[in-house]
Amino acid sequence: MGKIDEVVSKIVSVRLEMFTEAQKRLDNLTKPQGSLGKLEDIAKRLVAIKENLNPSFGRKVIFVFAGDHGVAEEGVSAYPKEVTCQMVYNFLKGGAAINVLTEHVGAEVVIVDMGVAEDIEPHPLLKMKKVGYGTKNMLKEKAMTKEEAIQCVEVGIEVFEEEYKKNPVDMVGVGDMGIANTTSSSAILAAISGEKVEDVTGRGTGVDDKIWQRKVDVVRKALQFHLPHVRGPLDVLSRVGGYEIGGIAGCIIAAASYKVPVVLDGFICTAGALIATELCPKLRDYLFASHLSGEKGHRIALEHLKLVPLLDLDLRLGEGTGAALAMSLIEASAKIISQMATFEEAKVAREINNKLNKCK
Repeated sequence: MGKIDEVVSKIVSVRLEMFTEAQKRLDNLTKPQGSLGKLEDIAKRLVAIKENLNPSFGRKVIFVFAGDHGVAEEGVSAYPKEVTCQMVYNFLKGGAAINVLTEHVGAEVVIVDMGVAEDIEPHPLLKMKKVGYGTKNMLKEKAMTKEEAIQCVEVGIEVFEEEYKKNPVDMVGVGDMGIANTTSSSAILAAISGEKVEDVTGRGTGVDDKIWQRKVDVVRKALQFHLPHVRGPLDVLSRVGGYEIGGIAGCIIAAASYKVPVVLDGFICTAGALIATELCPKLRDYLFASHLSGEKGHRIALEHLKLVPLLDLDLRLGEGTGAALAMSLIEASAKIISQMATFEEAKVAREINNKLNKCK
């Protein structure tokens, strides 16, 4: 676990004094104090992460990690596992929702094959980092070996560092693709939080009551089988996780080590963040929850991480779509603090500022 420890050791908590500096500037902008609400909160966090009163976001990248899950054979999804590979090709052809939204917000998309059950043809947007051809069925055995779990996280670190060294990244989004990965994420959340299985297990691809009950039973039985033997977050990942979830965790760890803000997509990415924060609690300072998913366990996962979602659009697609939308909002917050004029710069009388604050 040398590489993981090495990167984790570089992660530092944000400096609280930067919040104070940001607040001073926000209070002196040409507006009533606090009138931009949560945009100001976001701006303060960005200043603290970047240690700069003028944060900018020239390069935004969304990493979409893909992998298949052996537990899909238990019939826990409305779609067969072949859809994972088919959707990866759709991403590469530019036909998916994430392609549309990344173009809309001026972000790049990078697809990472962590463990798709089929070989995928080379493509400029694809990073081939396959750890295995889909995980094992966690109901019957460990989803992956401990060594593979460590490898997943290390690959996630590697993927970020490759992109950063090619051209520095100012903001990262993480997304996912993998049939049955909400089942795995529910198991991860239950294992780490201790919450009841039925409270954290949702309908994923939109399954009916019968399949949902089967899904709950699968997660419960898998945890009964594995929990007595769990020893830490990497063990949780190896027993009930997914290759793409490990990759997400690694990417988050790497970004935080470079003081780059990370925008989480939905439930699966939040499960990856749970693994990452169990490995390094300090990196929570660098996380933004893009939205509140329609997936049942997402709210509980965000509460566990003490993160407040920026949007509530009833999204439950994955792919990084929520992260893309939130990137636009986060960048807007950065522009507020860096581009708005102060009262002195705009030559607006301080008396008017005082009157504005009284009218709030």
